[in-house]
Amino acid sequence: MVDIKFPDVGEGVTEGTLVKWLVKPGDSVKADQAVAEIETDKAIVEIPTPKSGKIVQLFGKEGDVIKVGSVLASLALPGEEAKIPEAKPPVVKAPEAKPPEIKPQVVKPEMPVTGRVLAAPSTRRLARELGVDISIVPGSGPGGRVTDEDVKRFAEGAKPEARPPEIKPEVMPAEVAPEIKALEERIPVKGIRKTIAERMVQSKFTAPHVVSMDEADVTELVKLREKEKKTAEEKGIKLTYLAFITKAVTVALKQHPYLNASFDSQKNEIVLKRYYNIGIATDTPDGLMVPVIRNADRKSILELAQETEKLAEAARNRTIKLPDLKGNTFTITNIGSIGGIYSTPIINLPDVAILGVHRIRDLPRVVDGEIKIRKILPLVLSFDHRALDGAQAARFMNTLIDHLKDPDLLLLDVV
Repeated sequence: MVDIKFPDVGEGVTEGTLVKWLVKPGDSVKADQAVAEIETDKAIVEIPTPKSGKIVQLFGKEGDVIKVGSVLASLALPGEEAKIPEAKPPVVKAPEAKPPEIKPQVVKPEMPVTGRVLAAPSTRRLARELGVDISIVPGSGPGGRVTDEDVKRFAEGAKPEARPPEIKPEVMPAEVAPEIKALEERIPVKGIRKTIAERMVQSKFTAPHVVSMDEADVTELVKLREKEKKTAEEKGIKLTYLAFITKAVTVALKQHPYLNASFDSQKNEIVLKRYYNIGIATDTPDGLMVPVIRNADRKSILELAQETEKLAEAARNRTIKLPDLKGNTFTITNIGSIGGIYSTPIINLPDVAILGVHRIRDLPRVVDGEIKIRKILPLVLSFDHRALDGAQAARFMNTLIDHLKDPDLLLLDVV
């Protein structure tokens, strides 16, 4: 008998959610056949059986959180008796009868005990002079404060005037009303959403974020893309602006290496990286994922466009492989595909910077002394102030903008 366990899939994954069983007790399986799908904070992974045999028992149900190393199923090897346990109906225990709860009776005093009496020193002195116990004098002032007139009336034996009821500010009850609860929906934070939450908090409270904003005149880039789009389509490639931007980023990173780095807080070192793995933040139904284009500097614009689309599709349908989600040195988040003018993206650790790309708009600009309508691309760079300063970030942005403004500076492979 062999146990099929949830193996260590790397990248610090400690648990996953059981999405789907691919087998049932009694099924015969071959070695390396997938028996279950488990969703980690990175992707959906298939768990294979180490050997051939017959499934004896499954542990856990779909939706359960499974820890790495936990047994998922029992497998009987060829020649072993595979006795499938009979499914037994759950035993429902009748609730034990509880004795009626006896609440202690609370006796309210005729006059509420209010603690320290609110009264001015002069009022207290007047009460002593008149022989009045100020602690039993009803106060008619704000908040129940005892006034001179209250003391005098009490001393004279006069019936105190009825105080107007104190109006207290409305306080929301601790328990939300049932009709309000019915309009609420609670979504468990798990999987990718949980990882995003944890990492964003870690990044925001670890790296001191500074934001640099600028814009690029991409009028010529728009023309070039329109010109080459048909050639790309003939090769089955969707040529996007993101491919041009990724290429321009790699050029700028080579000239400004402190943007392509990480900060080692344990050794107090800045780690400059001479390889260029660009993470592309991708919106998926399950949350934000960041597929990584490896050695992006060695790829043509068409190759970048093709790989970006391939990785994004794999991320959206959760078939992406774990190696494609690690090793980033710089990240680009393309907000412009949805909308927005500017944003302040959070750094994707261990990177020290992230570039936010926004929607291209037609805007008036002064060109050679004349006002003309130009294609303007807003750019935002969030960077880790521990690793670099604003001047370095500004120089990086200038280089990036120069290459986006004049796309002839980029090497466009349309062959």
